[in-house]
Amino acid sequence: MSKMVRAGDLLSQQGFSFSEPSPIQTRLIEGAVDIRSNPPDDISYQHSVLCQTSLPYRHTEARRWEKRNGRVMLEIEAGRAYHPEKEEFFDLPLPFGPKARLILIHLNSEAVRTQSKVIEVEDSLTAFVRLLGGREPNGREITRFKDQLSALSAAHIRMATAVEGRAFQVNTNIVHKFDLWFPKDQNQRILWPSTVELGTDYFDTLINHAVPLDQRAVCALSHSSMALDIYQWLAQRLYRVPKSDSRLVPWVNLQQQFGADYERIRKFREVFLNALREVLTQYPSAAVVPSDEGLILKNSTPPIRPARLIAGV
Repeated sequence: MSKMVRAGDLLSQQGFSFSEPSPIQTRLIEGAVDIRSNPPDDISYQHSVLCQTSLPYRHTEARRWEKRNGRVMLEIEAGRAYHPEKEEFFDLPLPFGPKARLILIHLNSEAVRTQSKVIEVEDSLTAFVRLLGGREPNGREITRFKDQLSALSAAHIRMATAVEGRAFQVNTNIVHKFDLWFPKDQNQRILWPSTVELGTDYFDTLINHAVPLDQRAVCALSHSSMALDIYQWLAQRLYRVPKSDSRLVPWVNLQQQFGADYERIRKFREVFLNALREVLTQYPSAAVVPSDEGLILKNSTPPIRPARLIAGV
């Protein structure tokens, strides 16, 4: 009970009000207390470009997705896959939503941890999905993760940045090779493939541009695409703000980065601020101040302290 009271006070400071916490609120509470009480045991990683841009929030019929943040550009093109029974290629959608983001974080984390582009997923991904939900995942949940892994595996990705008038671009697949057609056991339970292999160019840029994240925060925010995007953006951005200065990110810029689904900036601000409050429960050192003009960023210690950073940008 004392843990719940302490965490409840922490969340109340961020503007949350509840009597009986929902499962999402409980996850936020437990994450908030653990992060404030204990150093991180497990570190997750995201690619720097994907910290500054994002995937779609929802399913879309579009075959191409573009996101720009300053000098960084991301383009994802939905892929096609061969159907062994129909003996023809068919369209797969663009990856979207929190599950696609979580799979990316998991694959990136395993690649950085092992320093290998060949990722063992049969056991590790099941354990990760179990960690997110706090229990054994059911068939529907595994199917949804499988669908997003399939979409990510077939998609083509282009990452580009402009530096001093020159453009640097990487064209690649996040996943180079894996068995798209997941086997089933005798009880028709869907199984993961044994391994996936990341694209060489993607893996090389990941190793040089991996941003460390606190896995407890990733789990606590796993219900929300926007909250995950905000968290990883702040994780790679705040420690680069000069200590004697601050940076204002106008609302119109924030809407372009996080609010493609919102036509009215007033509605976007409401949704963004709600997601930001959740993020701040998991990133207590983040110094950000919402204002009428936008979001003021101040220098902050990253979620994983510099001594534990590897090749981050």
